[in-house]
Amino acid sequence: MSPVIPNLLSIITFLPLVGALAILGVKWASRKDDTTVIERNAKWIALWTTLATLALNVVLLTGFDRASTDYQFVEKIQWFSFLSYHMGVDGISVLFVALTALLMPLCILASWESVKTRVVEYMIAFLVLETLVIGVFTSLDLFLFYVFFEGGLVPMFLIIGIWGGKDRIYAAYKFFLYTLLGSVLMLAAMLYMVGVAGTSDIPTLSTFKFAEAAQSWLWFAFFASFAVKMPMWPVHTWLPDAHVQAPTAGSVMLAGILLKLGGYGFIRFNLPMFPLASEMFTPFVLTLSVIAIVVTSLIAFRQTDIKKLIAYSSVAHMGFVTMGIFAGNQAGVQGAVYQMISHGFISGALFLCVGVVYDRWHTREIAFYGGLTKLMPHFAFVFLLFTMANVGLPGTSGFVGEILTMTGLYQASTWAALVAALGVILSAMYALTLFKKVMYGEVTNEALKGHPDLTLREKIIFAPLIAGTLLLGIYPAFVFDFTTASVDAVVATYRAVIGG
Repeated sequence: MSPVIPNLLSIITFLPLVGALAILGVKWASRKDDTTVIERNAKWIALWTTLATLALNVVLLTGFDRASTDYQFVEKIQWFSFLSYHMGVDGISVLFVALTALLMPLCILASWESVKTRVVEYMIAFLVLETLVIGVFTSLDLFLFYVFFEGGLVPMFLIIGIWGGKDRIYAAYKFFLYTLLGSVLMLAAMLYMVGVAGTSDIPTLSTFKFAEAAQSWLWFAFFASFAVKMPMWPVHTWLPDAHVQAPTAGSVMLAGILLKLGGYGFIRFNLPMFPLASEMFTPFVLTLSVIAIVVTSLIAFRQTDIKKLIAYSSVAHMGFVTMGIFAGNQAGVQGAVYQMISHGFISGALFLCVGVVYDRWHTREIAFYGGLTKLMPHFAFVFLLFTMANVGLPGTSGFVGEILTMTGLYQASTWAALVAALGVILSAMYALTLFKKVMYGEVTNEALKGHPDLTLREKIIFAPLIAGTLLLGIYPAFVFDFTTASVDAVVATYRAVIGG
């Protein structure tokens, strides 16, 4: 279809980078003693840039043909015989672009008062991160995808390593090395694929029939990279450390967007490009996913740090995503996509909730709190809503994603579905226990008194997340209208090869 705005995808992708350059320009043009003014201007430039990107995403969603299975808003410039600047979105990727654009201005607002050092560099890091993440979802060239995919490591490494907690250096290097090592295999596989197929075009490669003997190691090479990014058990250990040390906005981006890169990669590459290997490795993936759901839920229950508990919860929820994807049916893949979108709202909001109490009391220890409902009733309502959504309460987006993935999984593997159902019970156990300890009971800690409830800025941050969680829970067709055609096409491609 003809785009509403020419080169709309490129504008959306690179506008945050333009904002980052504008901040640099303002800093260089200002006097060195105007630090306060420079930092204030950097915040406003970052906020308006991210809001403009969000507005352009509304145009993108409005002009998107929901019934089409083709890539839309396509832009292509051939650079070399095997490499091109090729951009486009389908019904799956367009929603992840929109989710990124929505969460980023909330991250800027969440950091408005809490970040006090190197504010200019902080805002630049987040704007560069937005460009690189959106680039992952819009790339239709294999090597262009890889550049964006790996490039996102750098700003996130800096965000954790510079603005994180006391063990930030350890967490930053662990995050960087885990994800980088996983991607080395993927790069080798990409070089092989281009050599065999003669193209790096992702839509073309999705229909190319790779030799059965090669599919296994190609599948594993991509799996290694995406499994770390999700992260899947047992390569998940970098995530709790990264979350605990990252600033609040960094945790929001990690849980809300960066974890989704792995699931998106499975849907875009592993399932359609290597269907025979995907079918062969399905029991392996289901086993790892079930272990992740049960084990990390039990570990979450024993945590004393609120942020670490939510981090382990994210690993468990990503277990449902991988099970849904490799169930290889319409309900499973559709549920996995829905779960990822939903988790972006819910987990992002939960980490913002942790940021609210941390900004006031500078501790995340569960034992420090108690009785906050009496002191912060508005915050208690918000925390309860997202806790129940995380559990999968009907009427929230968390329920729709879980029930769909479980339905798809049951069709593929009864035993995996039954064990995974235990994870739903365990998630209620640790989530409601956390809420009870933090919110209920008497206020025995005098240090809790004398702090305000949610400020206007914090209410503005939570409002779109509350609206999104309830809207997707009550009206899931908002997502399905976009994703159904593309998900059906992926599943049909997969099923046409394996049969059934």
